[in-house]
Amino acid sequence: MSYKNLLVTDADSVRTITINRPDQLNALNRDTIAELNKALTAAEADKSIRVVLLTGSGQKAFVAGADIKEFANFSVPEGKALAADGQKQLFDHVEHLGKPVIAAVNGFALGGGLELAMSAHVRIASENAKMGLPEVSLGVIPGYGGTQRLPRLVGKGKAMEMILSAQMIDANDAYHWGLVNRVVPQEQLLSTAHELAVRIMKNSPTALAAAIRAVNAGYEPGANGLQREIEEFGKCFGTADFKEGTTAFVEKRKANFTGA
Repeated sequence: MSYKNLLVTDADSVRTITINRPDQLNALNRDTIAELNKALTAAEADKSIRVVLLTGSGQKAFVAGADIKEFANFSVPEGKALAADGQKQLFDHVEHLGKPVIAAVNGFALGGGLELAMSAHVRIASENAKMGLPEVSLGVIPGYGGTQRLPRLVGKGKAMEMILSAQMIDANDAYHWGLVNRVVPQEQLLSTAHELAVRIMKNSPTALAAAIRAVNAGYEPGANGLQREIEEFGKCFGTADFKEGTTAFVEKRKANFTGA
């Protein structure tokens, strides 16, 4: 499948999806969001792919934000639809994907770019990364999940500071605040993310998917996260991966998981 605004490559059962709009600092427009939706759906359906890596092309930006020119003249109903459609197509899609998603954040991750990184399951940042939610400086608020995911990651106080001040933070602050999992030199960003992906993919695909569902349940309104954990834990006992994993442990060999 070919894309206008994305580059898609596979290596070691890891699919790297690169947002490729460098002249616009990889800003998200509706076409790019739609393409990302298709690319994520294809990655989840491909049994040979175990982990998805998201990044941006060039050295300046992961994603510098949403394409403001596209919605500057929107009405109230159009604005609501923009947020709702974007969340459904991309940001919620990433968060609930049945395969681990790692965001490799290079350079600017602002507005929708930071929201995209936050929807991933793990975030690795380059030393030159700058992150922020500047929407209030434009007379609007984060609309792609930023007001919800940022407090979960850094706490309400830090999230309020970032959102209300519209200021960027650097990679070091992002790490100490818990916004990213680790910070590495820019030239090591993709290799570090890929190494983590390879470590993750050695584990049971069915268990990885179950773990993602269980963790996410703790943040779903009205959901009982502990009960979901019990259910997902129990379901694992009926999988071929569980049988293979426990047998391999007893036989003192590496497990050969099939995702069944």
